[in-house]
Amino acid sequence: MMGEKKAIRIAYGEALAALGRENASVVVLDADLAHATMTATFADAFPDRHFNVGIAEANMVDMAAGMSAMGLIPFCSTFAVFAGRCFDQIRNGVCYPSLNVKFGFTHAGITLGEDGGSHQAIEDIALMRALPGMTVISPCDANETAAAVRAAARIRGPVYLRLARLPSPVFDPMPFEIGKGHVMRQGRDAMIFTHGIMVAESLEAAKLLAEQGTDAAVINLHTIKPLDTALVLDWAARCKRVFTVEEHSVIGGLGDAVASALLENGCAVSAFRKIGVQDRFGQSGKPLSVLAEYGLTAPQIAETIVGT
Repeated sequence: MMGEKKAIRIAYGEALAALGRENASVVVLDADLAHATMTATFADAFPDRHFNVGIAEANMVDMAAGMSAMGLIPFCSTFAVFAGRCFDQIRNGVCYPSLNVKFGFTHAGITLGEDGGSHQAIEDIALMRALPGMTVISPCDANETAAAVRAAARIRGPVYLRLARLPSPVFDPMPFEIGKGHVMRQGRDAMIFTHGIMVAESLEAAKLLAEQGTDAAVINLHTIKPLDTALVLDWAARCKRVFTVEEHSVIGGLGDAVASALLENGCAVSAFRKIGVQDRFGQSGKPLSVLAEYGLTAPQIAETIVGT
């Protein structure tokens, strides 16, 4: 069940502070955005373990790489769109030597709203999925964010946490394991694979579909890499009509990951469609209005499924 709303980025800051109290090896770096990414919560608790590097994302990643080589567990934070500014350092400075650096990048997707297309990350998952050894996680709510931060700290190697700005519904606590999806709603007529704040929209879409006689299942694939291929194949075989919903480009995101899993394993489906940003940049507007422009509100998701 869904309850109060809380921004995932706020939960991220709180989770970092809680983790910092338990593990003295955790350090946090931010590129002059601590009060937006909410790493300021960690800075207030542990000022000697928080490093504001200024508007220098590439330097931040290289500093984190060095810290990880000394046995620390650094979490780097900035806006998701700036993944492109430090991609070379993430690729060659962290992933190539398999260093233990975590990237908690906030303000992902188009619900950043009024900041417009220049600041709306619609390609970050594609970038991070392509990097060997990178784990990619997109939590759906505050509770899952807290679990994802703890899980990221436990595993060795680079992790990308995709975090949203917009307040979103908080679900009852549910199991969280990296690489394992979670069935949010059972169904038999259609299958919706989704992640992040689109989980709530997909569940609402499933309710609307039920009113029209379509019983849709919804699965939260919070870990996009490694993908829970077994779960994808199982439910695609059950429902046959498969849809992916994400606040990301349809190129290189969850939709492509699911499509690859289906094709590579010979899973026959009667319909497949990626619902997301259709090869466009974002644009300025109120978050919910921007979602509507890109066909990502619950009624629009339901309409697309009915029409496919």
